[in-house]
Amino acid sequence: MWRYCTDAFDYLALAALVDGRVLGVHGGLSPAVATLDAVRALDRKQEVPHEGPMCDLLWSDPEEVTGWGLSPRGAGYTFGRDVGAAFCAANGLDSVARAHQLVMEGYRWMFGGRLVTVWSAPNYCYRCGNVAAVMALSGDGSSGGGLTPEFRVFGAAPDEAGAEDGGPGGGAHRGLPAKRPAPCYFL
Repeated sequence: MWRYCTDAFDYLALAALVDGRVLGVHGGLSPAVATLDAVRALDRKQEVPHEGPMCDLLWSDPEEVTGWGLSPRGAGYTFGRDVGAAFCAANGLDSVARAHQLVMEGYRWMFGGRLVTVWSAPNYCYRCGNVAAVMALSGDGSSGGGLTPEFRVFGAAPDEAGAEDGGPGGGAHRGLPAKRPAPCYFL
């Protein structure tokens, strides 16, 4: 079953284009991908390679640098405002929306509003204390009016009752379900 699930991931989209104006991607940009057609030409039906344009789209990160840099994560690249602006201009995009970096405030705009990171995991790893966000785009991007982003910011779900004081529903780790007695039909 595990193998079937991991095989299914090899068919998921690498990116999404919203109304021809906003590119949604997990990580960022690639020095090997200058156009949206280059993204479309990638053979997605494979396990993600350790390097190359598919890897870059999934793992690259924006930084306050000029040009391209090596990523300290060991996969993908870092890229600066100039790279983001050139990619948006060449492809007629308003912005790039991505998700591959923890931001404490749930979302963060960079590069003069040309790139946004939206992080949707509140209190990441049960220890970061961050909030999370979801972005919705409204408007008609095809008529030249642009798309308007709206963010819904949210925190982590509260601990289960008793978790803070070691009570019956508690435990030392947030996210562990409360132990409940087995239903009588299992006895």
